[in-house]
Amino acid sequence: MPDVISQDGSIRQDDWVVVPRPAEGESLDIPEQSKALIPADLWLAGYEHFTGRDDIGVWFDSHDEPEMLAGKFQELPVIAVNFPKFSDGRGYSIARLLRERFGYENELRAIGDVLLDQLQFMKRCGFDAYVLRADKDINKAARCLNFFSQGYQAATDTDLPLFRRRAS
Repeated sequence: MPDVISQDGSIRQDDWVVVPRPAEGESLDIPEQSKALIPADLWLAGYEHFTGRDDIGVWFDSHDEPEMLAGKFQELPVIAVNFPKFSDGRGYSIARLLRERFGYENELRAIGDVLLDQLQFMKRCGFDAYVLRADKDINKAARCLNFFSQGYQAATDTDLPLFRRRAS
């Protein structure tokens, strides 16, 4: 299993398995004895079966709309957002919506094509856990999470822009 980086830069073993979307005509194959992240729309389709389980979370693909789970977010222990390519920025918007509009408070993690130079920007958008692409050095993650001492804009990590923080 890959490791996951926490917002404070610590590294821990990832005990969540990302279950891929099944091919057409196949059923969802959730591994036994493991915590599983399943596609958000399939979790919603099987809501009666999955509700109340702390070993099932969901993952959004970059084209998914988080509104599909409105009113049910706090039931999920983990939500992951897939970055299919490092240049696909839609996951940042999904994270901000989950934190700011829908008030999601549990773990929000970035998965997929996650690179070191994206970590601080992901953190500012509300992610608090990160699974790096396999070819990246996880030991450099803590430095990358805090590369800049201050952000100019307001974001999920601070609700005031820098000029307002300096004035007070």
